[in-house]
Amino acid sequence: MTTKHDDTAILRRVLDQWKAAVDAHQPERVAALFAQDAVFQGLRPYSVGRQGVADYYDSQPIGMKAEYSILETRRPADDLVLGYLAVEFSFTDRSPLDVKLSVLVTGVRGDWSIAHYQVSRLD
Repeated sequence: MTTKHDDTAILRRVLDQWKAAVDAHQPERVAALFAQDAVFQGLRPYSVGRQGVADYYDSQPIGMKAEYSILETRRPADDLVLGYLAVEFSFTDRSPLDVKLSVLVTGVRGDWSIAHYQVSRLD
């Protein structure tokens, strides 16, 4: 039986890598953390697959950084972990952007990747 602590650890393992790649402005490295057929929704029209993720992060400004905190986790199935997060994206030339992020990570033989990513900007 898994616990909330286990689910949080899985999310952190994936999201810490995501944060490091975002902070380093390495879009291909970000995209590699996603499933081949991941549904990705940033702050503009969605895409499916790693290329759309790489294109999205390649278009982000150099110096953008991400800080996140996990607000909620759920385990809908043994190989799925759902996370709801608060994320602050900071920039070198403008005010930070606060968003909410939902991610669904999927595990295959202990290797976890992002299958669904959806950002919401709540004003």
